[in-house]
Amino acid sequence: MGNPSSTSALLQPSRLHTEDDKVRRVGVEIELSGLPFDTLVSHVADFFSASATEESRYVHAVKSDYGTFKVELDSDPVKDFEIDTGALPDALAEVADAALELMDATAEKIVPLEIVGPPMAFTDLDDIEKLCVYLRDLGAKGSRHALHYAFGLQLNPELPSLDAATILGYMRAFSLSYDWLKARQQIDISRKFTTYIGPWPDDYVQLINDSDYQPDIDQLIADYISHNPTRNRALDMMPLFAHLRGELIEKEIGDPRIKARPTLHYRLPDCDIDNPAWSFAQVWNDWVQIDELAADDHRLAAMTDAWRAHQRRDLDKLLSSWEKESAQWLMPTTDH
Repeated sequence: MGNPSSTSALLQPSRLHTEDDKVRRVGVEIELSGLPFDTLVSHVADFFSASATEESRYVHAVKSDYGTFKVELDSDPVKDFEIDTGALPDALAEVADAALELMDATAEKIVPLEIVGPPMAFTDLDDIEKLCVYLRDLGAKGSRHALHYAFGLQLNPELPSLDAATILGYMRAFSLSYDWLKARQQIDISRKFTTYIGPWPDDYVQLINDSDYQPDIDQLIADYISHNPTRNRALDMMPLFAHLRGELIEKEIGDPRIKARPTLHYRLPDCDIDNPAWSFAQVWNDWVQIDELAADDHRLAAMTDAWRAHQRRDLDKLLSSWEKESAQWLMPTTDH
C-alpha cells in the first residue's frame, strides 16, 4: 500500500452489519484530473501492490485484495472509441495513431478520469482515505481547477436491510439533511450548474415525510418513479430499486446506465482531492451522520416535527435557515 503524508479518522455507523451478519460494504467512485491516464493506472496499481490489465483503451482493471478497481476515462463515447490500427496500411495506421494520441491529450484535459472501486467493507475504508492522499501527493487535481471540472466523489453504501421501513428511514433522513449536507460539502460552482445532483422535488419531500406515509416496497418505488423519473438526483435510488424491481425500472426508466445493486447512490459531494483541507473522511463521516439519523427513530421523528413546523412558518422561512436549524439534529464530529 501507499504511504500517504496524513489521513483522517473514519467513523463507523452503529448498524455495521447486514441482516445476514456480514459487514456492510460500499463502492466508492472518485473523479479527478491532473494525471495522464496511463500514469493514474500505474499509481493505483502501485498503491495496491497489484497488476493492471487493459480491458479497452480507456478502461483498465487493477486487481487488488479488495476486488477489482477500474480506472476509466469517464466518457462513454471516448471509452467506446477503438481503431484497430493493425488492420490498416502503414500510412493510414500512422495517421490513426496520431489521431488517437491527439484525442488522448484532448480528452484527458476535459473529461474526468474515474476510479471505480469494488464493494469494500466499511471497516476497510482507511485505504480509500490513504489512496486519496497518495494521489494528491502525486499531482491529482479536483473540481476547483477549472469551470468545466465537475468532479464528484460518489458513495454506494449497502443498506442494513431492504425492507420498506428501513429504506424510507434513509430517504427521510437524507431529505431533511440535504441543505446541511450541501453546505458541508461546499459544492463547487461547476457542479452547482449541472443536473447531476439535483434535490428531490419539494412535493416529494413533503410526501415521504408525512406521518401517514407508510408504503410497502411497491408503493415506495412507484411514488419515487412518479416524482423522480431520472438518475440525476443527489441521492439516486434507481440502483436499489432496480435491484428490488428490475423489470419495473427497465419498463418505466429504461436507462442502461442504471446498475442494479442493494445500495444507495449518493452523488452529492465534490472531489476536491488536491485541497489539503479536504479529505475522503469528511465525505464519509458526514454520510455516517445520515446513517445514524436513519437508525434513530426518535431523533428522526423530532427532526421531522421541527421541519414540518418550519414549513408552516412562512415568515420564519424567509428569516431563518433550515440548513442551520437542522444542524442541531445531526451530530458532526469533524469540521471542514
